[in-house]
Amino acid sequence: PLATTRPWFPGRGADPRAKTATRRHHPRPQQRRRRWHQQISSSRSRRNGEFRTMALFGGLPMGIMTDSYKAGHFTQYPEAIRASAYGEFRRGYNKDKEDTRVVFYGVRYIVETFLHRKWTKEDVEKVEHFYSHHKAPFNTEYPWPRDLFHSIVDECGGYFPIKLEALPEGTCVNSHVPVFQISAEGKYSGLITFMETLLCQVWYPSTVATLSRRCRQIVEAAFDKSVDEATHFLIPSRLHDFGFRGCTCAEQSVIGGCAHLLNFEGSDTMSAAYYAQFVLNGGKPVASSIPATEHSVMMSWQTEKEAIENMIDIYGEGIFACVMDSYDYAKALGEVLPSVAAKKNAKGPGGLMVLRPDSGDPVEAVLMALEAAEKVFGAETNGKGYKVIKGCGVIQGDGINIDGLRKILEATMAAGYSAENVAFGMGGGLLQKVNRDTMSFATKLSTITLPDGTERIVMKAPKTDVNKTSLPGKLGVKLSEDGTTPMVYPSEKVSEEENLLQVVYDHGPVAGMEWDSFEQVRARVTDMWAKLPPAADAISGEMRQLIDKHHPHRQ
Repeated sequence: PLATTRPWFPGRGADPRAKTATRRHHPRPQQRRRRWHQQISSSRSRRNGEFRTMALFGGLPMGIMTDSYKAGHFTQYPEAIRASAYGEFRRGYNKDKEDTRVVFYGVRYIVETFLHRKWTKEDVEKVEHFYSHHKAPFNTEYPWPRDLFHSIVDECGGYFPIKLEALPEGTCVNSHVPVFQISAEGKYSGLITFMETLLCQVWYPSTVATLSRRCRQIVEAAFDKSVDEATHFLIPSRLHDFGFRGCTCAEQSVIGGCAHLLNFEGSDTMSAAYYAQFVLNGGKPVASSIPATEHSVMMSWQTEKEAIENMIDIYGEGIFACVMDSYDYAKALGEVLPSVAAKKNAKGPGGLMVLRPDSGDPVEAVLMALEAAEKVFGAETNGKGYKVIKGCGVIQGDGINIDGLRKILEATMAAGYSAENVAFGMGGGLLQKVNRDTMSFATKLSTITLPDGTERIVMKAPKTDVNKTSLPGKLGVKLSEDGTTPMVYPSEKVSEEENLLQVVYDHGPVAGMEWDSFEQVRARVTDMWAKLPPAADAISGEMRQLIDKHHPHRQ
């Protein structure tokens, strides 16, 4: 349940470094330490599967959910009463300078999964045992904020003491626009970037959402060129998520799979489809799929012909897919497909058989399938002069990435076929072959206020890589005058009503806050991506003045 009041926390506090970082101020009786060891031993004695589930999906205390060096940063920051930091994508997808647009998505999952988790005394006891053996060499005690961690439990209601502002889910921005901003106060100022590690993970769903959106842009362009307007309703089904089995874990399949569903409706990643529908969209369906064979199904029959005829018997009046390369792709297209045509056609004009090649050169394999399908089932010419095959199509799901998708569509249209004849399945190319550097995500400190009230506005400016220069000061984001482009300003230049950075966590869950439904987020992506100039300069004039004033190489 959401907290109805903001947990109390001290506006100012004693310097947590006043005493040594390793000194114990909360004595732990030997009995408690023995009890802790007994709990660990008991956990180890459980079945392996049960222990793994406990450890990975609920047993990890929040005090270690960061990088090691961050645990000691509270001793390294100067004494402060306030601090702020922010996160940004520093470039467009794969260093694209002509299109720097980013789809921001995924902060809700991080907030609800991690920031809303209350810390307990038991959690702090667990991390104490861990930190006592974590410093190199010889596994000695690592510096960690023992007193502050206990204060989180005793004084903050168990909630981590920061305020987090973030852009609404699905907001489209150009590079260098802050997507979230962190604030900390009082004795907790030294923990300003402790949650950076988890918050930075917003890079993954945002990168997948951006990649998927760029794929949709390619599909839309192909439809504009070769598909009649009345058939554009097929666009959301043209790129199917095949990535579940290639994910590192089920959690990744949900996070990345939902990001893809912002742009398309096709998905075989049911973990994401379920989560998006029932957790994010009030039970309203978000994704769909079709019955389809795999190689094991095809091989289980005496012949491929029998396997396909079985699919026709069961699903022939609707849409179904058959993989065609179990033995000899060319033979399957040239001999097996004609042998099932009469049975397929007898089911009536409402059926659609989708041919799936799964090996060989992707462009060549798709063209072979299109030519074979046209020869067997015939084709009509649409209003734009491109051929549409009757009752048959192709889905290419092997080795697909954004460049391959573009090449196949170009080759399809060059051969005289409408883009509606072809769909795509993307697995590793969608959910796996991205990383934090794909759009260069980073979080950096931007202000720190000293005990005497002096505010230091700071920015990173490495001469060896000017692309890693960060923004100074407290930040705000508002739309340009024409309403197309989110722009970054000094915070004092942006009113609360204008600011796109909204409070999503404030020393605990925000009372009364409701996240947008998945349907609303989808609509935001569609609207903002279309309006946003591909390579807009999102740094306002006021922000540039602040950069000039505080740039360390221009003093």
